[in-house]
Amino acid sequence: MSLLLGVDTGGTYTDAVLMQGEARVLARAKALTTRHDLAEGIGAAVGAVLAASGVAPGDVAMASLSTTLATNALVEGQGGRAALIYVGFDKAPAATPGLAEALGDDPVCVLAGGHRHDGAEAAALDEVALRGFLDGCEVSGFAVAAQFGTRNPAHEQRVAEIVREVTGAPVSASHQLSSKLGGPKRALTALLNARLIGMIDTLIRRAEAVLEARGIAAPLMVVRGDGALMSAAQARVRPIETILSGPAASIVGARWLTGVDEALVSDIGGTTTDVAMLRGGVPAIDPQGARVGPHRTMVEAVAMRTTGLGGDSEVHFVSEGLAGGVTLGPARVVPVSLLAVEAPDVVLSTLEAQVATPVPGDHDARFVRAVPGMAAGGLGAREAALLTRIGDGVHPVGDVLRARVESGALRRLVARGLVQVAGLTPSDASHVLGYADAWDGRAARLACALMARRRTGSGEVLARSPEDMARIVLDRLTHQTGVALLEAGLAQDGLPEDLAGHVLMQRGLGDHGGAVRVATGLAVPVVGLGASAGVYYPAVGALLGTGMILPEDAGVANAIGAVVGQITVRKRGTVTAQGEGRFRVHLESGPEDFAEEAPARARLRDVLETEAQAEVLQGGADEAQVSATWDIRRAQVESREVFVEGTLVVEVSGRPRVAL
Repeated sequence: MSLLLGVDTGGTYTDAVLMQGEARVLARAKALTTRHDLAEGIGAAVGAVLAASGVAPGDVAMASLSTTLATNALVEGQGGRAALIYVGFDKAPAATPGLAEALGDDPVCVLAGGHRHDGAEAAALDEVALRGFLDGCEVSGFAVAAQFGTRNPAHEQRVAEIVREVTGAPVSASHQLSSKLGGPKRALTALLNARLIGMIDTLIRRAEAVLEARGIAAPLMVVRGDGALMSAAQARVRPIETILSGPAASIVGARWLTGVDEALVSDIGGTTTDVAMLRGGVPAIDPQGARVGPHRTMVEAVAMRTTGLGGDSEVHFVSEGLAGGVTLGPARVVPVSLLAVEAPDVVLSTLEAQVATPVPGDHDARFVRAVPGMAAGGLGAREAALLTRIGDGVHPVGDVLRARVESGALRRLVARGLVQVAGLTPSDASHVLGYADAWDGRAARLACALMARRRTGSGEVLARSPEDMARIVLDRLTHQTGVALLEAGLAQDGLPEDLAGHVLMQRGLGDHGGAVRVATGLAVPVVGLGASAGVYYPAVGALLGTGMILPEDAGVANAIGAVVGQITVRKRGTVTAQGEGRFRVHLESGPEDFAEEAPARARLRDVLETEAQAEVLQGGADEAQVSATWDIRRAQVESREVFVEGTLVVEVSGRPRVAL
């Protein structure tokens, strides 16, 4: 049976699994994610799983990667500089909400051209203006979107041809990323795709080099945002499709691990908690397209709700009110117990000195370090000075901030990915209570002691011991996770998600026992995933009054999902009525007209099936299964039904071919 390697790059850890076909997990391993170069963490995880399994690297028949790189890049506003070529639209991008914000300072060229809804040319393409724009335009890639480009992509195709001829740079054409109407949204999707091409290409190239260096010559697959697989070559061209890759892999992995058909799947990582729904054994797809950060795209992806809540979420002291308390996230910090392993002299001596002082400090148990290998251009004077002061070492935050105003500069350096902050996290609390022992428990205990002595509004200390402080932190994690799951459940039922915060819903979580009986919970089970799910999620299940399924390999579900998925291609096309006895098929090669409905529909199905099957086979599948679904709109005209429009969705799937 073939040996399959799955790798997932998460916020804190990179996971690797080695599977015997799709039957069982042979070995599993983790390595710290190396944010400055993800391939280093991938190499460490792959080396560890090979050592744990004892198999020869040359026996690995397929490798598959799920990654949060594209998602994180879009959330954090990263990526290459790209130009948008906008053809035939009435409004300029600057006047289009969403697109204007996404463009920022990137160049844009608005051209005459485009087509009408029936695919006929609305105006000639202004090639002269296009060539003038390209002269001296220095970007890493181009995006092109034309009015009704999905009804007739001729102008997008011609623009792409000219761009490649003049610049040689990669071009993202909107009709190749989505066949739906909605030009501005397609333009946004193409623009984001163009920005990601260089970044994903570098990751794949480095990952392939790492695998090759370890003796693995198997083909590399990449997980898409809908949980399906695509070849590395396809991911290089359409990197936008890898957004939500990691969370999608976890849903596929959850199904394989549990066999459950209907459940909420909650995956807690170091940075976020991702919640999605399994329906009929497959991930529910977001009908509006994947939303990542502020961007709503046309990419088909799992309907995923992401909350800034994880094992490495920063613990914030809440001073308001008499009781006080803590809240978690949404920012991620390096756990103090982890940093103490890497820099024990600085961290432990600082924590001990802070505990010995009689008065709590604003920056107790917080440290800062620069991220190695990151380009630091374009900084303001204050940020540049602070970064120079931090240098290559680990420092207490209070030692590097010389004025209160520099706190803003530090936040900006963190947002740029140039600096990391360390502080108290749920991971540290787990070390204090004995649920974890991977890092420095002494540092975790000191950090909890420092937080515990903060004074609430009543003048009392927040907690009497480090253990009590750790329980407060984990109780808060339980509560915030429960609220996130309630929000997801309400959204699945078509109800306003903010109801989860209503006082009655909150009282119901605690089995309110007053004059009114209120109970809040979930009516479906929850599959808990993530390395820390076994620690945190039993209490969440009890809070919500639902079954909590915690599979044995919950900590590597994403890596498993990267292996067991299928290569799937969906193609969408349209037939429209142009008048009595005239049916138009809208194809990438251009519109085709037929005198009858049946031949027009047959032509569209034949083309889409042929294209999808070719793409699946090209992506690495041995064979393919085909399904097709029509959505027909008809109107009643003078007591007879008249065809208006038909949309066909063809889906072709197959398992990846493995190396022999």
